[in-house]
This record gives sequence, C-alpha cells and structure tokens, in this order.
Amino acid sequence: MPLIARDAEYDVVVIGAGSTGENVAERVVRGGLSCAIVESELVGGDCSYWACMPSKALLRSGQALRAALAVDGASQAVTGTVDSEAVLRRRDKFTSHWKDGGQVRWLDAQPVDLARGAGRLAGERRVVITPPDGADFALTARHAVAVCTGSRAAIPPIPGIESAEAWTSREATSATAVPRRLVVIGGGVVACEMADAWRTLGSEAVTLIVREARLLSNTEDFAGAAVLAAFEQRGIAVLLEAVTERVTRAAGGEVTVTLSDGRTITGDQVLVATGRAPRTDAIGLDTVGLPPGSWLHVDDSCRVEGGRDWLYAAGDVNHRALLTHMGKYQARACGDAIVARATGKLSGDPSPWSPCAATADHAAVPQVVFTDPEVAAVGLTHDGAVAAGLRVRAVDYEIGDVSGAGLIADGYSGHARMVVDEDRNVIVGVTFTGPGVGDLIHAATIAVVGEVPLNRLWHAVPSYPTVSEIWLRLLETYGL
Repeated sequence: MPLIARDAEYDVVVIGAGSTGENVAERVVRGGLSCAIVESELVGGDCSYWACMPSKALLRSGQALRAALAVDGASQAVTGTVDSEAVLRRRDKFTSHWKDGGQVRWLDAQPVDLARGAGRLAGERRVVITPPDGADFALTARHAVAVCTGSRAAIPPIPGIESAEAWTSREATSATAVPRRLVVIGGGVVACEMADAWRTLGSEAVTLIVREARLLSNTEDFAGAAVLAAFEQRGIAVLLEAVTERVTRAAGGEVTVTLSDGRTITGDQVLVATGRAPRTDAIGLDTVGLPPGSWLHVDDSCRVEGGRDWLYAAGDVNHRALLTHMGKYQARACGDAIVARATGKLSGDPSPWSPCAATADHAAVPQVVFTDPEVAAVGLTHDGAVAAGLRVRAVDYEIGDVSGAGLIADGYSGHARMVVDEDRNVIVGVTFTGPGVGDLIHAATIAVVGEVPLNRLWHAVPSYPTVSEIWLRLLETYGL
C-alpha cells in the first residue's frame, strides 16, 4: 500500500473503509479520480468481521442440520447435534481471523491509498487523521469527502447495563465460547438471529425480552408469529411487552435482568440488541456546521443536505436503510454522482432512474432475516402501504401447498403475501416466511422495482416443480 504524504491532495477522501466506503472508493477510481480512504479499525468493516458474515456462519450449520432432518431418507443418516467448536472455527475462517490483509490488497489493486487512523473533518474538504502512532496529518479533497463511518449498537439507558459487561452484536458474533444461559434484550433482527444461533450452538437457556407486542415488529404480523412459534418449539423463551428495568452482574458472574413487573431472569451473559446509533460523534461534524453524533440526512445522490455540495454520506450513517447491501447500493450511486459532478456530466439532481440516484431506498428495500424459518421481504407491508395512502389488497398463500415445497422438506411450512396497488395493478410489497425463502426475494424485488403490471407478470412462468411456483399461486389467488 503506497505511503500517503503529509498534507496530500486527492480528488476524493473517504472516511470509513467498511463495505460502503470500499464501494465509494472503487467507483470514484473507476471514474478516473484519485482517492484515499481512512480507517481506524479493520478494512472491510462490521459486515466482514462483526455482522453479516460471522452471524450467517454461526446460523448456517443449524439450518443445514434441520434441513437434512426434514427429509425422509436423509434424516436417518443424521446423528448427533451441531458441533459448536467446528462452527466457531468455520466462523473464524469467514472473518479471516479478524485480519484485513486481503481487503488491503484489494484496495491496493484499485488503486486506493489507505490511511490508517481515526479520521475527522477539519473544515471544508479537509480531513485530519490521527494514526495509531505518530503525529496527526491532513488530507485535502479537491472534489468530495464521503462519510462512510456506519453505525454502532445503541445502548439503552437501563440502570446497570454499562457495568454488566453486556454483549452487543460485536461480542455476540465474535464470542469464542457458548454461554450456558443467554438473555437477549430486543426483538429485532440481531436479537432473533443471535438467539437462534446460540441456542443451536448449545446454550441451555435463551430468553428474549421484547418491549413490543411481537417479534420483528417492522415486518408483516405473520412473519414475527412464525419465528415466535419456531422459537417456542426449540426452547427459546420469548417475553413480549416486557420492559427491562435494570441489569446487575453479581461478583460470581451471574447476570440478573429485572423487568418492570418485578420478574427476574438470570443468565451467564446478556446481549443488548435494541437498535443502532450513528458513528458520527468524533468525526468533526461541528467544523462544518453539523451536530456531532447525528445521522446525516442526504439526497438521493447521497450528498449531505444543507448546501454542502462537497460532503457526501453513504451507508448506515445516513439512516436511510441500515443494511449492508443497501449501503453498497448507495455507495455505487454516491461514487458515480461524485464522478459525474467532478467531470461536469451532472449538474443539479440526478433523474430517479440514474445510476447516480439511490431511489430504491424509498420503497423497494429487500431484507432477509436468517432465522429458521427465514423471513424475506421487500417493499411495503400491507399496513405500511395503507399508511402511505395507497389502495391496496393483500394476497396470501401457504408456501407449503406449492408442489416444489414438499420436495424441499417433508411438512414444509411457510407463508407468502404480496401487496398489490389496486390503482396501478402492480406489486408494492412481498413477504415470505419459511426455510430458504431468502432465495426467492430477488424475483419479488425485480417485480416491485420494475413496477411490473400483474397481467404482464402472469407471463413470467415459474419452473415446475420449484418453490418459485408460489408466484403462480399468488397471481391465481389474486384472480388472474
């Protein structure tokens, strides 16, 4: 990796070398601009080391085992349970043992210069870096600075939580031993996935404390209900509409969580998974007239709103869609917009379908929750569409009634819903639950983004016998 000269100038400086920052850098270099990227931890960011990759590696072995047990003829060949030590070793391979040499080599090949250290804004187009050792130095951006610092776990103001040595998603995905009893505060994606993973890996007792009335409250009702039923069957306790009042850790190590109704839950470890906060408190926002610690509001080209034509923010930090794939999508739009403006090919705002615009953030965000059963969704829920003022109809079908599903698993259980805008005759949202439904969601994403009329979608014939036949059944149920 080339050494960065003190007070060097680049066309673009990117703060944060996670997956979003990497993609911004790659796009601007591909467009002919020079770029430096600043990173205080590991190149590759949370997704590579503490989120997507390790969490899915922890979950996959249990899913594969249950899939085999669900097929007669294969189930007779299965003995034993998941080998937790082997799963943890496999997880470590996916994180490259928390070393970023491969990611650094990728940057070098672009080429993108890497500055190791904490980066912060110091006025317009200027970034100061504090390296792990040595004196501070500054970089100047001729065209743009892109903030891609992401988010971190938000720790709620629960008495005792700070001294209880609670896990966040980072510790939950990188732990080296299985906790005997795990208490999870939260009912969203991270809470559900980690409860699933550690119960499968051998935790004797896993309890979720959920403030809301159901799991996965941002999805369709039936999705959270399906996960709840599976959890209860597998011995994961779920306490709904439960408010955590305090957390204490005894001298011997046991953790006690006290609820507002007086109930107590004890465990060996507690995981806090109650949302995310922006990593913007120490990046010099005050030097450009923005409040430290705030989310950065952006337009569709990821340019920070408020007249700062040189400052961009992509990924979690702009709070539009806190998902790795959406951060990468925004990064591509952001990088392309920076290049287009720098070369005079774009003035003003890009058109909605331009590569320089991240318009999918508004109503076509896909997501997969990798619990067992999986939950996969894109676009609006039925309630969300109604709240948006659309005249919609929800069409439901049991995935287990599709011929291909029975071949996947004996007694396959799953559910599908498409939400149809009746005025435009297009799909505005789809949700699937069931084993492996994450592989179905991209077809739904294309239908939603492409605004494909139902009478045209009818001619997209699903192969038989596959689970994709669910599309035929949904359209037939609609009335085609």
